[in-house]
Amino acid sequence: MRIRVSTHLYAYTNGAEFVEAEGRTAAELLEDLDRVCPGLRFRVVDEQGRLRQHIHLFLDNRSVRDLSASLEGVQLVHLLGALSGG
Repeated sequence: MRIRVSTHLYAYTNGAEFVEAEGRTAAELLEDLDRVCPGLRFRVVDEQGRLRQHIHLFLDNRSVRDLSASLEGVQLVHLLGALSGG
């Protein structure tokens, strides 16, 4: 599965915008993504196994918060982080 990550996560992907990982659900995908990009999962999933508040996960064009969401038929996953400043 192809995953597009936002720029603030590039430090975990060796500067790559797109990475590959496998899984049947979003949770499994993030587990495998951590194997490919060590440390990345901790930046997007909290200690209770939920997406961190500032992280947005899109399965194709559908926003999801539930990591048990199926990846069946999904072509591209977007892993984005909200940025703030002042």
